Amino acid sequence: MLGAWLLLWGGLALGCRGEAASLRRADDSAGRCTYSFTVASPVEAACPDAGGVPELRAELAALAARLSRLESRERGAGGSGPRGAEAGAVRDPQAPAPAARLEAAYGELLRAKARLEEEKGRLEREKEELGRRLESSARELSRLRATRCPPGGEGPGRDALRAPGKAPRWDPQPLAYQELQSERTEVPASRLLEETALGRPGSEDSGCGELVWVGEPVVFGRAESITGKYGVWMKDPEPVSPFTRETTWRVDAVGTEVRQLYQYEAAEQLAQGYPAKVHILPQPLESTGAVVYRGGLFFQPRRSPAVARYDLRGEAITAEKEIPGAGYHGQYPYSWGGYTDIDLAVDETGLWVIYSTEKARGAIVLSKLDPETLEIQRTWETNIRKRGVANSFVICGTLYTVSSYSAPNATINFAYDTASGTRRALSIPFENRFRYLSMVDYNPAERQLFAWDSFNMVTYPVRLSRP
Repeated sequence: MLGAWLLLWGGLALGCRGEAASLRRADDSAGRCTYSFTVASPVEAACPDAGGVPELRAELAALAARLSRLESRERGAGGSGPRGAEAGAVRDPQAPAPAARLEAAYGELLRAKARLEEEKGRLEREKEELGRRLESSARELSRLRATRCPPGGEGPGRDALRAPGKAPRWDPQPLAYQELQSERTEVPASRLLEETALGRPGSEDSGCGELVWVGEPVVFGRAESITGKYGVWMKDPEPVSPFTRETTWRVDAVGTEVRQLYQYEAAEQLAQGYPAKVHILPQPLESTGAVVYRGGLFFQPRRSPAVARYDLRGEAITAEKEIPGAGYHGQYPYSWGGYTDIDLAVDETGLWVIYSTEKARGAIVLSKLDPETLEIQRTWETNIRKRGVANSFVICGTLYTVSSYSAPNATINFAYDTASGTRRALSIPFENRFRYLSMVDYNPAERQLFAWDSFNMVTYPVRLSRP
């Protein structure tokens, strides 16, 4: 505005009076702001020679120089004129940058909070699991304490049972007497356990019997990749050197070319996820029916009605035999699917294969196998529909089935005794903690069930009745 007023004043000073006047503001070719004030002459049709008015030219030059200085000062101060507005407009796009950084930082904080909430939930679930295991151990301890002391008789051991909350004080003098009394009460305690017709979970000397109880699952490890959604893990109840009963084996069964057999020196190494060795099988296996027994991996080759034996020391297939009439690759699976048509099992008496045939019309067929030649020694045809159960295993020559692979409170619902050839209904509680049970096998050496439940490798303690 200051430049405009100066031009107006300059025009008036020159005496330019006309009928019409105009003021125009625009940028010149160099990008500078230029003000133009125009007054038409009322008397002159054309401008006289410029050389006749040198004083006017000098005064206009002085006004132009002053106007330039004022505009430069205005630009330097970032004024409110049009050039200042244009300069401010150039800086505006940079203004939101700090806001964008703040939004990014806020988003990162929200993600960190979500991760912490997830970790908190996991820790709470582990706490609940530990609480359940502690409560179960406390109940078992109370039961054992109640059965250790025979009727009648007095002594420091009986006093301790009367007040389990107080630990007895062991003095050096009566130490020998207390040890002698512990030995004296060992025989009556065993007799009491026999009278209850129940063996202790995991006991190796309780002999065969009927399944009467399955405990809560104990998690030993977890598969981290999608190939471990379902699988099989196992130990050899009758290992061959250099392997031991602690050597643990695992197969992640998701995929069309499953050939990797992971070997761990112990279950603890399995929990850490670092195998000692990875065996590459000569043939891909099908589903989760494999077992390890007497130094060999027994499995169903992919898309085949056969059973093969892979020698773990020689790392080669030493036997392969077709199961006559056996359905395969989705013909007679368990209720959860997964091409579980042929399932292998091991118990105290040897190696078994569980399958179905067209002749059996989908009912479970159970055959005893020779572990060296894979020849069928004997076959039983049950009336338990294979697609109607989630899984099965064999204990002491009796086939047991699981009612559901996804219901949290499933049951062991049927038993088929090969000794009598009869079936009976059961209702033994069985917990599917992670709601996707894809494998259950019995280990006769540990008296436990090994299972794979939605990425998780778990065991179940079991209890058998008196033989």
